[in-house]
Amino acid sequence: MNVTLKVNGESFTHEIEPRMSLSQYLREVLDLTGTHIGCDTSGCGACTVTVDGDAVKSCTILAVQADGCEITTIEGMANGTQMHPIQAAFKEHHGLQCGFCTPGMVMTAADILKNNSNPTEKEIRDGLKGNFCRCTGYHNIVKSIQHAAEHIKG
Repeated sequence: MNVTLKVNGESFTHEIEPRMSLSQYLREVLDLTGTHIGCDTSGCGACTVTVDGDAVKSCTILAVQADGCEITTIEGMANGTQMHPIQAAFKEHHGLQCGFCTPGMVMTAADILKNNSNPTEKEIRDGLKGNFCRCTGYHNIVKSIQHAAEHIKG
């Protein structure tokens, strides 16, 4: 089955198996390995990307379901070598340890901030409920998102 997606601003058309998940497509066909696969059941959030601007766990949808959509992965967040303000905030406030959950956390943070430019700590924690981190205890992740919100607002 043919699928055409716009990923990180670039259009791609490939013949794929109809049962291929979007996360598999991104990792195995496009070699965008920043999208991590942690659980394959949508529980961990490591595979979060945006589809037409909304955060989606890419292991839960088929690539063919995203046909014609615009996808942004963690690789598409930066502007060349300049990190996105959320990425920079995660680096500055050590919002990561092992880094496995970080791409999904950054993509989810972008979704949180898209919908609420000044979230409270509780709103950030509620927004992160679908993303698991086994290393950080979330404190620095929340600080990172708060810092990014301040920077993005200007």
